[in-house]
Amino acid sequence: MNNFFSGFSWEELFKASTVLFAVIDIIGSIPIILKLKEGAGSISPFRTSIVSLFIMLGFLFLGERILSLFGVTIEAFAVAGAFILFAMAIEMILGVRLFRDEVTGKTASVVPLAFPIIAGAGTMTTLVSIRAEYQEINIVLSILINVIIVFVVLKLMKYIERLLGEGGIIIVKKVFGIILLAIAIKLFTTNLSALIQLG
Repeated sequence: MNNFFSGFSWEELFKASTVLFAVIDIIGSIPIILKLKEGAGSISPFRTSIVSLFIMLGFLFLGERILSLFGVTIEAFAVAGAFILFAMAIEMILGVRLFRDEVTGKTASVVPLAFPIIAGAGTMTTLVSIRAEYQEINIVLSILINVIIVFVVLKLMKYIERLLGEGGIIIVKKVFGIILLAIAIKLFTTNLSALIQLG
């Protein structure tokens, strides 16, 4: 336990927090969250934050082992996440509904918001990568910091929605839908090629 805390470093904490913040991109995900809120009726900031926290901490310490038990690679995991992001992008761009009756405030807070939007394949891959560079205590604290930021943004969602207005939300959804589509395609192609090479 002492060894765990002895590795604390302000510099590492700042770097790890910054990397995770960029990957999670909760600010860029606001249009997606608004889209989910519209379909589900409500989103629970606390539930989303707690689930995201446990997913990230769990994956940090046990992720690769759990996936290996099922014979699943990080690349295959990322490709699966890409399909969900792709479907959400199509919803945002074309105004169609692919996630239907099963999406409620409770379920949407977990899937697809906590996973794969917040604690998705990109976040998990990043956690695996930075574990080789930074001490675990700094990564754990950086996860906690980013979860707090996620919670604050979700709590302020009503104010953000009012600020943008109906027209602003529509425009932002379309723009970010295209960006999300590009991210999904990149995530798919990058990891698919890695899967082919592994195969």
